[in-house]
Amino acid sequence: MNELKHKEITEKIIGAAFEVHNFLGNGFQEVIYQRALAWEMSQKNLNYQREIEQQIFYKELTEPIGTRRADFVVEKKVLVELKAVKELEDVHLTQALNYLKVYKLEIGLLINFGGKSMTFKRLILTQ
Repeated sequence: MNELKHKEITEKIIGAAFEVHNFLGNGFQEVIYQRALAWEMSQKNLNYQREIEQQIFYKELTEPIGTRRADFVVEKKVLVELKAVKELEDVHLTQALNYLKVYKLEIGLLINFGGKSMTFKRLILTQ
């Protein structure tokens, strides 16, 4: 069987996210979950950067056409995008996959705290 890439990191992040949801439940703004998840990931000795701005370039243009901010980049390997919506939609998945492309990362997690249960999708960007 194929071993999942960055499995130890993603398992710790998912565990931290479950801790947050078990404590807070649903109904809060995304930023509340983001701050709580930052604390939980620190408890699990995960290094992360929060909301780092990434420039977006188009074709041969040398000037960026805009910027984006992912919620977290963990251990410089895993992108984490949070949502606090009733249920994830295709647009959320597309956004997270675009972030993987822009940040030049292969693995990501899309985590939703807005439903009765916390849900997540593991994302893999194939080149």
